[in-house]
Amino acid sequence: MLPNTGKLAGCTLFITGASRGIGKAIALKAAKDGANIVIAAKTTQRHPKLLGTIYTAAEEIEAAGGKALPCVVDVRDEQQINSAVDKAVERFGGIDILVNNASAISLTNTLETPTKRVDLMMNVNTRGTYLTSKACIPFLKKSKIGHILNLSPPLNLNPLWFKQHCAYTIAKYGMSMCVLGMAEEFRGEIAVNALWPRTAIHTAAMDMLGGSGVESQCRKVDIIADAAYSIFKRPKSFTGNFIIDENILKEEGIKNFDVYAITPGHPLLPDFFLDDAVMEEKESDDPVPEVKEEKLQLQEQPQLQEQPQQQEQPQLQEQPKQQEQPQLQEQPQLQEQPQQQERPQLQERPQQQERPQLQERPQLQERPQQRQQPQPLMQSVLPQKPHFGAVEETFRIVKDSLSDEVVRATQAVYQFELSGEDGGTWFLDLKSRGGKVGHGEPSDRADVVMSMATEDFVKMFSGKLKPTMAFMSGKLKIKGNISLAIKLEKLMTQMNSRL
Repeated sequence: MLPNTGKLAGCTLFITGASRGIGKAIALKAAKDGANIVIAAKTTQRHPKLLGTIYTAAEEIEAAGGKALPCVVDVRDEQQINSAVDKAVERFGGIDILVNNASAISLTNTLETPTKRVDLMMNVNTRGTYLTSKACIPFLKKSKIGHILNLSPPLNLNPLWFKQHCAYTIAKYGMSMCVLGMAEEFRGEIAVNALWPRTAIHTAAMDMLGGSGVESQCRKVDIIADAAYSIFKRPKSFTGNFIIDENILKEEGIKNFDVYAITPGHPLLPDFFLDDAVMEEKESDDPVPEVKEEKLQLQEQPQLQEQPQQQEQPQLQEQPKQQEQPQLQEQPQLQEQPQQQERPQLQERPQQQERPQLQERPQLQERPQQRQQPQPLMQSVLPQKPHFGAVEETFRIVKDSLSDEVVRATQAVYQFELSGEDGGTWFLDLKSRGGKVGHGEPSDRADVVMSMATEDFVKMFSGKLKPTMAFMSGKLKIKGNISLAIKLEKLMTQMNSRL
C-alpha cells in the first residue's frame, strides 16, 4: 500500500459522504498525516444496514491522528452546504481540499426509473457536486494546495454505458463535466480532477446492490484512499485529469494489487464506464465474431487494436476444420501457456508418417461424414452454441443445486424470457420451500424478469459470461428488483462447476 509522507499535516479536507465507505477511507488516510477533516454527511443516527454516522467517523478520524468536524449536510440543501463551509473556515481557518464523494445510484432503465429516483441522482450527484464546489472555491483559491477531487468516471460516450441506466450515467457524467469545466476555469489556482476505480469497491452500498457474497469480487476502499492521497501530493498544475485508481498507483510503484483485494486471487468485477474492462471480459467469454463487431463500434479505443491474440493465429485460420471454431481464437491462455504453444503436432499430423495410429484408420478416408470428427470433439470442450435441450438441462442442474438454505438466503422469484432455440418462458422460484424451476410463468409474480438469448443464458449459468458484463453489454435486460438480480450471481457461482 502507499505509505503516508506527512504531506497533508495541518491541511483541511472537506469531504462529502464521509461517514462511511470511500469518503471515510480518504478521511482516515489524510488523518494519519494529522489533517483536519470536515465530515459533511447526513447520517446522525445508526442505520440497521448502513453502519456509521458522522459522529462515529469523527471518533475514528481523531483516533487515527487527525482533527474532525462532523457537520450535518445533505448536499441537496444549499443552506446546509454553506453552513458547513462557514463552520469549517471558522474552526480550521480555511479549506485546502474538497472531495465530492456523495453519490446516489439506481441501475434502472428509462421506463423503470421513477421520477423521484431521477431527481435524487441529479440533485445529489451533479447539482450537489456543483454547489459544494461553488461554496468551497473561494477558500480553495487561497490555499497553497487547492485541490478538488470528484469521485466520478471518465467521460465515455460509448452508448453501451447509457442504454441500461441512462439517468444514472447522466448524473455521474455531470460530476465529470464539473471537472472538465472547473479545471479550465480555475487553471493555475485550483487543481480539479476525477478519480474512478477500475474494479468494484466493497462498501455498504455494494452489499445492498450485490447481496451476500459480492465482497469477494471487490477491492477494499483502501485502494481509492491511496489513489486520492497520491493526487493530493501533486501540484496545482496537475489538473483536468480523469484518473483510474490502479493506473496512478502503478506510477507510485505499486505492483502487488492483491493487498487491496477482499479475497486475493478471486476474479474481480470491473467497474462501469471503462471499455477496456468490458472488452477483456468479452475476449475471454464471447465468440470472436462478437468481439470483432464490438471492435467496429469502438475503433477509437487503442487497446482493442493492440490485442495480439486476435491477429496472431494464422494457423487456426488456415485449417478448414478449425475455421468454424471461433472460441479457439479468443482463448488467450492458449498463447500464454508454454505447453499450448508447443503443440505444432495438431497442425502437422498429416505430414507425420511415424504416427501409425493416424495412418491406419482408413475409415476416416472412406467415410466422408467422419472427416468432421475432430470438429465436434473440440466443440464438446468449448461449445459454440447450446444444443437443443441445453436450457432444460441447465434448469435440471439448477434444481439439483437448490436447498432450503439457498431459498432462505435469496427469497426471490425469477422469470427468464429466452429467445432462440430451446427458449421461451422459464422460472426459478426461490421463495417456495426447497425451490422450484420449470417452463412457463411462475405461480407467484416474479420479482425479477430477465430477457436474453438462450446461448447467453447457458453461458451465464456455466460461468463463461458474468451477469454484470451481460447486463452492461446489453445482452441481459432486467426488469424489477436489481439487487435481487445481482443476488442470483452467488447461486450461479456455486453451480459453475456442474454446468
